[in-house]
Amino acid sequence: MPENEAASCPATGLSERDSAILDFEREWTRHVGAKEEAISSQFHVSSARYYQMLNAVIDSPAAVRYDPMLVSRLRRSRDNRMRTRSVRSPHHDEELTD
Repeated sequence: MPENEAASCPATGLSERDSAILDFEREWTRHVGAKEEAISSQFHVSSARYYQMLNAVIDSPAAVRYDPMLVSRLRRSRDNRMRTRSVRSPHHDEELTD
């Protein structure tokens, strides 16, 4: 984003940080090294915190306006991981009823 633009993009409603997160997800494979190292270097947060921020961003309507295909792919990926985790847990239903 150009330096003279405000902290959020009026067209999408995303903050600079949120749009940077989406841009990073779109292009992270171009970074040298592991994704975790690139996250730390670019955002100065742990990987766990980054993924918390990413999940919040992709749940926002503003993110869909910013890049609908990317957000759709990221949501699908997240949903698949969640389904896989619940299937792998053999006592998942028992834990819920105890």
